[in-house]
Amino acid sequence: MPAPETLPYTIKQVPDDEAIARAESLATRLKQRRTCRWFSDAPVPREIIEAAIAAAGSAPSGANHQPWHFAVVASHEHKRAIREAAEAEERRFYGADGDDPKASEEWLAALKDLGTDADKPFLETAPYLIVVFAQRKGGIAEDGATQNYYVNESVGIACGMLLATLHEAGLATLTHTPSPMGFLREICGRPEWEKPVMIVVAGRPAPDATVPAHALIKKPLTQIASWL
Repeated sequence: MPAPETLPYTIKQVPDDEAIARAESLATRLKQRRTCRWFSDAPVPREIIEAAIAAAGSAPSGANHQPWHFAVVASHEHKRAIREAAEAEERRFYGADGDDPKASEEWLAALKDLGTDADKPFLETAPYLIVVFAQRKGGIAEDGATQNYYVNESVGIACGMLLATLHEAGLATLTHTPSPMGFLREICGRPEWEKPVMIVVAGRPAPDATVPAHALIKKPLTQIASWL
């Protein structure tokens, strides 16, 4: 088998002190990111969303198959359909209709400090819902047949880059994962070999938006990293 074509690896080299300053500056900005549950309906330039998705699309992926699709939902009709379907699942999750909740008591207790419930107005208020799909098959050609590899890992990295870019642009974000999520495939018109992973809500925060104090508790570096 002939060797694959290669190109020189290029990245701008900077002095160590500048590299440290850059890394610390970006880390500080990203640590300011908070999940927002109260959005304004103020318009957001489409170019910001496009740039964020382009950044996400540059993420590393298994065999470079790029197994993701980002369906951007902006129409009121589609946002309402998503909200109605998502809230129906959420009511079952929380037991809001009087039935036993799908979630365990332990899970509900873990969510208590965040103040979440079955009502999801942000799905209709925010200007954009970015529905992320994982492509189990397709390859670069998206033929629906070629096997994709490390799909969950690849899509997870891409979502992180999406969120980071949206935050860098000054937008508020929220990740929403109703379960099950099959209705998203139907509403967004995606093929059966794509699996909906999450909804990324993006927009401006409402003027009176708040975040739960519990969300500000983050594990310190000494707890999340070890050096061998």
